Amino acid sequence: MLFQDNFQYFGFWDAIEMGLYFVIVGYFLLLFFYFLFLRYRNSKKLYWLFFSLFFLCFGIARVFFIIYYFFGPELYDGTNGTNVVDFLMLNYRLATFFTWMGVTCMVGVLGILLFPPETQEVKKGEKSVIEWFKNRKNIELLVRVGLCALPIIIGILSLTLSEWLFMDPDFVLSPPDGYGIPDNIIKIPIGSWEYPLGRFLFNFIFMPLFLVLIPFIFLYLAWKTFGVLRRSYALNAIGLILYFGGGRILQGALDVAILPHLRAIMPPLIILLALLILVIANNYEQLK
Repeated sequence: MLFQDNFQYFGFWDAIEMGLYFVIVGYFLLLFFYFLFLRYRNSKKLYWLFFSLFFLCFGIARVFFIIYYFFGPELYDGTNGTNVVDFLMLNYRLATFFTWMGVTCMVGVLGILLFPPETQEVKKGEKSVIEWFKNRKNIELLVRVGLCALPIIIGILSLTLSEWLFMDPDFVLSPPDGYGIPDNIIKIPIGSWEYPLGRFLFNFIFMPLFLVLIPFIFLYLAWKTFGVLRRSYALNAIGLILYFGGGRILQGALDVAILPHLRAIMPPLIILLALLILVIANNYEQLK
């Protein structure tokens, strides 16, 4: 009765799910401070700086997602549909932007592992562009910069492209009388689901590329190394697969109307497990 009397669309399982995601946000912030002040401050290695910023960006993104999914819809009073949708889309854009900034930080981590800056040599007397490109370390630097630039560009596009490319089609149908948004959203049908064109490209094209690339590189590094480094890289791969695959993808795949309890509990718990594995993976003294 409490949720029915005081909230329009916020039920018991929504409260459980939101509480778990707040725990995740707190864990993100704790890991940010841990890797920034206890790891990076002592070692001054960019690896730990990127890793700490990874947790910070994903924590900020999760806050905006919480507002988008749980708080924003409660502002609707039957007459302010357009304003509510504008507010929801602002939070969705910011959540997407910070998600891609977190991906950028993880790509930066991989760039450091693949092409350690400490081993880069500088050629003296380079006087032409051709000579500069002949230096293998300069090519590695370009690859590192290019890999980091791509998710940054995608994140910026999420803030600048038309909102009709990202707007959820449910805004036309929900609440029962609709938010007052015209049904001219560009949609891509996937089975019984319909995705806006922008979300389709971001969630089914761009993000899967990085979801495959990042764990694959960690697995590659595990295969090339041995001992505690191999275990560390392998655990990083497992943690990221669980976070993106078991947490994010499962959250979208479970139907809230059919399996509200699984939708509320399983994805957050898998994300917490993934974060625990990432902490264990990066708690080896050899990685300082």
